[in-house]
Amino acid sequence: MKLLDTLHRWTGGLIGLVLALLGLSGTILLYEHLWIGVPGTGDPLRGDLATVTAATEKLMATPGAQGIIYADTRFGLHQLRFAEGAGAYASQSGEIAARWASQWERPELWIFDFHHHLFAGDNGEWVIGIAGLCGLFFVISGVILWWRTRRTFQLRLWPKRMSRPAILMHHRDLGVVVAPLLLISIVTGTMMIFRPFALGVVAPFGPVAETAKALDPPKYKGGPIAEKPDYTAMLGEARRRFPDAEFRILSLPRKAGDPISLRMKQPAEWLPNGRTTLAFDAATGEVLGARDALKLAPGAQAFNMAFPIHASKVGGWTWRILLTISGLAMTMLGSFAVWTFWFRRPKPAKRRAKKAVLASA
Repeated sequence: MKLLDTLHRWTGGLIGLVLALLGLSGTILLYEHLWIGVPGTGDPLRGDLATVTAATEKLMATPGAQGIIYADTRFGLHQLRFAEGAGAYASQSGEIAARWASQWERPELWIFDFHHHLFAGDNGEWVIGIAGLCGLFFVISGVILWWRTRRTFQLRLWPKRMSRPAILMHHRDLGVVVAPLLLISIVTGTMMIFRPFALGVVAPFGPVAETAKALDPPKYKGGPIAEKPDYTAMLGEARRRFPDAEFRILSLPRKAGDPISLRMKQPAEWLPNGRTTLAFDAATGEVLGARDALKLAPGAQAFNMAFPIHASKVGGWTWRILLTISGLAMTMLGSFAVWTFWFRRPKPAKRRAKKAVLASA
């Protein structure tokens, strides 16, 4: 127990601040659709083929456009994507409502980048993944250590005093209450970064090899992108194949020979942008392949539920409030862990004894 206690304290002291910042930024992102101050965010969704096709043809004719994230029931604007973090919001009729040259001009974008990459790309993802594994250990070891002192349990939203003993008691008792929510947040978040960890979590749903194969999309090769792709025909074919699905993301090829990609969301899918995909030859518009997300391996379908659970894209306001409690608790527990470890450490016994002698002299 002494070793576990030492490892628990050092884990909190070293990684607590990262977990605290992830908890705070994640909580803010839960409500981004409510605080993005652009006209049209609350517009009702118009998902009929004619409206979406007209907007697509108009927006993709914008010089430099690389793709569209389509409006949905929660957010009533299309997001047009350009190179190097530039972009624009547009109404569902194709009128530009706001434009930016880099992510730093839009708080929802740089907060998202911090929460997912720590502003460091793939290297930041590794740091977050390691922090997630440490957080998992932090929660499990904390519950084990709490069991010894369970008889003194007192739930407080804030420490009784800002002394080290009071903060530790608050940390211990609050942590055990929110532990189930923290586990869900940490596990689902780490799943999206570390594939081996994710495969281990969804292993009960089916063979790991089958799941891994389903998670890797097939590769398609086509011709060079046409000067003016026929988006009307592509979207029409997509709607014919999946009549009940919403259009979610249209992406142009990143390099020559890659297809034009379209993601759709079927009603039964939890993932907000769906995993039902079609690949079109960029030169001819011919369908190179299509994947029905509802026919993927069970393990892959379970994996696709991780992000909706993590980001409160399912469960309505009840689940969003619970995740808010989880995020704020992680912020408080992580920041207090760092503060008490580095700035409120107990004084060595010899120094306390010397101080007592001097005080009595």
